[in-house]
Amino acid sequence: MAGLKLLLWSLIVGLSAYYFYSTDTITPEMVKGKRVIVTGSSTGIGEQIAYRFSEMGAHVMLTARRAKQLQEVAKKCLELGAGSARYVVADMENMTSAQNVAQEAIKQLGGLDYLVLNHLGGTGTFGSFKGDMEPVLSSNKINFLSYIQLTSTALKALLESQGSIIVMSSLSGRIGSPFSATYCAAKFALEGFFSSLRREFIMKKNNVSVTVAILGFIDTENAVKKIGDKVTMSASPKEECAIEIVNAAVLRQPEVFYPYWGIKPLWLLHNLAPNLIRNLLDKMYVQENIS
Repeated sequence: MAGLKLLLWSLIVGLSAYYFYSTDTITPEMVKGKRVIVTGSSTGIGEQIAYRFSEMGAHVMLTARRAKQLQEVAKKCLELGAGSARYVVADMENMTSAQNVAQEAIKQLGGLDYLVLNHLGGTGTFGSFKGDMEPVLSSNKINFLSYIQLTSTALKALLESQGSIIVMSSLSGRIGSPFSATYCAAKFALEGFFSSLRREFIMKKNNVSVTVAILGFIDTENAVKKIGDKVTMSASPKEECAIEIVNAAVLRQPEVFYPYWGIKPLWLLHNLAPNLIRNLLDKMYVQENIS
């Protein structure tokens, strides 16, 4: 027990030093004029990421399924200082639609510097897996395969600009969580693909960065509606989440954890004491509210 306490204390000290002393800052000059695609940007984290890039003078291309919301977000992006703000309506379950988004964005923007892969969807619900394959296929099309399609289509432009890919993942993409098997499957797949792609870029000296955002429970409308009454954890603000993600992307960091203190220690301790962490996480679910 004494050894475990010492280990925990050492971990806390080490993380504190890293968090408070190794964080660089970004300036608007680093982003002004950059060309950015943000998927899933009609609401939630994607909307806030678009606003953050706009505040620093970037040219943003928004995409989601809802035209009216995209129009409103684009208008606010311009008010915040975006160099330009365009949008294209698209359903990411259709690979041709995903391909068209990247092609249209590159055509209208004249290239691409940041590809922010943030959209989320699928027919699966938060609950027990009952053997139905349709939610598995739907989730993987939207939450995994469309990410690859967008990356594939945008790759040439990103290589030319030595740009950046930003991928929304989750702690559920590193530690399997109950009642979300289809979601976890897609996030684990994303982590595998983009960590491999990052290594390829480094080995080939292509200078395209890949930033993976490992996120916890964020107070987006969809997340709160889906799991708000099914977990005991508190949701973290999407505005702060977006700031951390954009900072990491601009600084070309390989990964960012948010909320840092709610996610990073669990991930590190899971490697040392997996059963302990799994049992701790399991206690955060309100099973009587889960079908």
